Amino acid sequence: MKTEIKIYEQGLEEYPMSSIILGNVLMLLWIVLGTLGCWLFHPVVAWIYLVFTIVMVFIVLRKLVCTDCYYYDKWCCMGWGKLSALFFKKGRIENFPNSLGLKLAPFTYGLLSLIPLILIIISLVQKFTLFKIAILLLLFSISFYSGAIGRKKSCAKCKMRSICPGSAAK
Repeated sequence: MKTEIKIYEQGLEEYPMSSIILGNVLMLLWIVLGTLGCWLFHPVVAWIYLVFTIVMVFIVLRKLVCTDCYYYDKWCCMGWGKLSALFFKKGRIENFPNSLGLKLAPFTYGLLSLIPLILIIISLVQKFTLFKIAILLLLFSISFYSGAIGRKKSCAKCKMRSICPGSAAK
């Protein structure tokens, strides 16, 4: 039985470069702050976090999510459709709603915030500094913006919003 895929026709064909740049700057800031937060706990943990984050965000999720997306080889909200097309062959849009990547993404992005937030708090108990508080607040702010406000804005304009189980626009 073949499932019919219905894209959201009013969605953007491609996202504006300004929003792609902003999204990537925020993602990189999120990763840097998370790595720094882990570093405050222990440098080895920071290196593990950084490698895990880069592998999951820029390789694994791009393969598991973007290859089956409408925006494969197009400028999606983060430009990752173009990134995935550089490294992976196109999948099938029919596979998108049940993609393993869509199940891994919330877990991955949750860890991207949760691990450094917990480690910064532990580090604060060990030795309180205003620098640690600043990193904690910045990381929390970026995580909240990315997970709620930014995601909702991007999903609202996405052609995949009607078939994406993770869409914030439903």
